[in-house]
Amino acid sequence: MTQKVLEFERPIVELEGKIKELKLLSEGRSDMASEISRLEQKAQQLQRERFAKLTPWEQLQLAKHPDRPYTLDYIGELISDFVELKGDRAFRDDPAIVGGVGRFEGRPVVVLGHQKGRNTKENVHRNFGMARPEGYRKCQRLMRMADQFGLPLLCMIDTAGAYPGIGAEERGQAEAIASSIELMARLRVPTLSIVIGEGGSGGALAIGVTDRILMLEHSVYSVISPRGCASILWKNPEAEQLAAEQLRMTAEDLCALGICDERIPEAIGGAHRGLAITAAAMQAALRRHLAELSVLDVEQRLERRYAKFRGIGHLELVAKSG
Repeated sequence: MTQKVLEFERPIVELEGKIKELKLLSEGRSDMASEISRLEQKAQQLQRERFAKLTPWEQLQLAKHPDRPYTLDYIGELISDFVELKGDRAFRDDPAIVGGVGRFEGRPVVVLGHQKGRNTKENVHRNFGMARPEGYRKCQRLMRMADQFGLPLLCMIDTAGAYPGIGAEERGQAEAIASSIELMARLRVPTLSIVIGEGGSGGALAIGVTDRILMLEHSVYSVISPRGCASILWKNPEAEQLAAEQLRMTAEDLCALGICDERIPEAIGGAHRGLAITAAAMQAALRRHLAELSVLDVEQRLERRYAKFRGIGHLELVAKSG
């Protein structure tokens, strides 16, 4: 498979390519070992420096990177004995949402999340990770099952937004999202969501009303996509980069605003460069937050969840001078 490279990644990727060439040329020779070691250290340092100061626009590009791990990739790393459950028991299955039951470190859990495809055929099948109403009704079915059996709920968010097509609207897209939000607000079990890539609009919020909201280091979370924002505010979708700067959608910004509860570090260069490393950091964060939530009684969890979301977007009145 051809590696997809973002523009700001190119100097690092080119240096890594030279290192690979040198390794091939140096087989059976020891005189080039020190030079190869020096270049490897230089590549690692370049990665650390470059990815420590990404702009919001670059963060958005990284969050949408075509090689970035998706929900099923993380399920494969974190969840054992996973059994996928399909269908909403009303219309059909929506492949843009995957979900089921499994074990996290031996503890039974319900897991669900958005799923994109790796190529054109898969993306058409998964609808590019944009769920239809039946996808969110499938989520509701799994949420009720988690509540019925007392299983913690883990949600992985990665979508540009809910699908806006005519068929989706005819089948009640807005109602499905609203019902999902309402249901999540009153679930009695511990709930956790992790933004693993894009967190866009109501399509993300529909599975994000949880006790704790975590974000991977290079993920984004916003009330609207930058392209949609640019189209509405500036009547120009090409102003997407300006919108990304203004929306304050990065994990760092959202932690500072109190919306995100923890920013989870990724492998150097992004999650697509180290799935196992990123998944291990996710596992540690999930373990810690799940332990903290599990010692609370139901009423405490519900009260704190209510207070968390009531506190988002509060108004501050500023007195006018003069």
